[in-house]
Amino acid sequence: MAFPRQENDGKVILIPNLIRESSTARGRSLVELQKRSGSQVSSSIGPQICNMTSKHMPRDLWRVAESKNVVIHRDMSQRTLETLSFDNTYARLPQAFYARLNPTPFSAPPRLIHANRSAAELIDLDPAQFTRPEFAEVFGGSALASGMEPLAMLYSGHQFGVYVPQLGDGRAILLGEAKNDQGQRWDLHLKGAGMTPFSRDGDGRAVLRSTIREYLCCAAMQGLGIPTTHALCLVGSDDKVYREQVETGAMLVRMAPSHVRFGMFEVFYYRKQHEHLRTLADYVIDRHFPHLSDVDEKYSRFFNEVVERTARLIAQWQAVGWAHGVMNTDNMSILGLTMDYGPYGFMDDYDAGFICNHSDHNGRYAFNQQPYIGLWNLSCLAQALLPLVEKEALKAGLGTYQSVFDREYHKQMKGKFGLVDEQAGDDDLIRDFLGLLQGSHADYTIVFRELGAFSSQNGAVNEKLREHFLNRERFDDWALRYRDRLRGEGGRDDERRDRMNRVNPKYVLRNYLAQTAIEKAQNKDFSEIDRLFTAIQTPFAEQPGMESYALPPPNWGKHLAVSCSS
Repeated sequence: MAFPRQENDGKVILIPNLIRESSTARGRSLVELQKRSGSQVSSSIGPQICNMTSKHMPRDLWRVAESKNVVIHRDMSQRTLETLSFDNTYARLPQAFYARLNPTPFSAPPRLIHANRSAAELIDLDPAQFTRPEFAEVFGGSALASGMEPLAMLYSGHQFGVYVPQLGDGRAILLGEAKNDQGQRWDLHLKGAGMTPFSRDGDGRAVLRSTIREYLCCAAMQGLGIPTTHALCLVGSDDKVYREQVETGAMLVRMAPSHVRFGMFEVFYYRKQHEHLRTLADYVIDRHFPHLSDVDEKYSRFFNEVVERTARLIAQWQAVGWAHGVMNTDNMSILGLTMDYGPYGFMDDYDAGFICNHSDHNGRYAFNQQPYIGLWNLSCLAQALLPLVEKEALKAGLGTYQSVFDREYHKQMKGKFGLVDEQAGDDDLIRDFLGLLQGSHADYTIVFRELGAFSSQNGAVNEKLREHFLNRERFDDWALRYRDRLRGEGGRDDERRDRMNRVNPKYVLRNYLAQTAIEKAQNKDFSEIDRLFTAIQTPFAEQPGMESYALPPPNWGKHLAVSCSS
């Protein structure tokens, strides 16, 4: 089979299949593999074979295999680019929902910068495909795999509180919905794929800087257990893209069960295309809320579930100290996923009013405003659903938001403090500690990680933790209250520490870490992307050798400006 390839002039040509994917590996590497895996490795001429399935293969062994050009026997269910299965349900919606077009290739050859094995597993894609030149071509906009039906999705939305009648995928194209053996569908959404009818004044491109940030943050949020879109791969080129300065272009493949946003409902509401609105609601319910398909008042119950998912998502953002930066309604997932990573930021020093987006001059999307903006955005969605749902039912759904958020946030914070029982005064204990952090400009992630080592023994000073606070007397008073609270539960300190270390990350994707990886990548050194990607995938583990990624930022790292162009 061959892939249709899209040239800049619009002509389609064929890319021949790669005949062989690897060469003979050295005997020494095979012995190394055999010793480390306990599996038998062939030493015959030709591609080397290790009798181990990929699902049971350690990550470090994968790295050895790749470096030695060793091919691994894989589960029969794993697919090649040629055998990926697509079931493009969104493409079967009315044409008013999208514009069909192919990606626009780079003028310079695409090259794979990084690929995500765990994301590939979601669509049964064999990671050996990463090494094929066709992989970079398919996911760099130069070719289409069989079954793909590329399109740009239409939507509108409220941006910084102002309704914009038409937005849509201005630089992204939905390649198709890949279907795995379990019947799950995953959107393959190519960001930076060129101009579309919805590009407005944009060039349709993404830059290496912004795609690295999104690629890494998808992995970071996944590692933290926060609902998120995934990123399959990052593909770069030498094409020039003009932003505040000249940068190089890149493309990112985003994955999610759906990329439907609040703004997709808004566009049909404000256009008074209520049949399309109903079609969209039915589509989303049938595909993603099937338990509601045949129930009474399905649209109001659907809205209630979106409210709950959104409230829980934002509570998790707040607990981990993360700000989205641009919570427009077109950036809000109908499934309650974190999506559209732009000028985001994990807090370094705790600041409830943290503004991560340099373009947000009025602080609309400041950290402490996110819960309220979530409710505001849901009210915009409720407005769009008025043709389908009674006003009072929508108001009732909105009325549940605060209690769901409070309950989830309290649950998350109790875990961060190692509390098991529910007691009066817990909210004050948590609130007062955050006040201490704010007054001392203490590092949010580091302090909570060190809180796990708090000793509840009589006379314990907890000096290492105490040093983070400017007002030591206030900290000592708080520490006595916390000690009494812990002792009241009767648990052991070591058990509590282990429990807390499973919810208080050691590693988060600080802006300066991402910036370091970006600067190296701009000089064609992609090693830092890989190393950082490894660290943030397991943020709660100690990871010996990675300790530098857990340090507070240097002074320059605290003053990085990221904006909507990021």
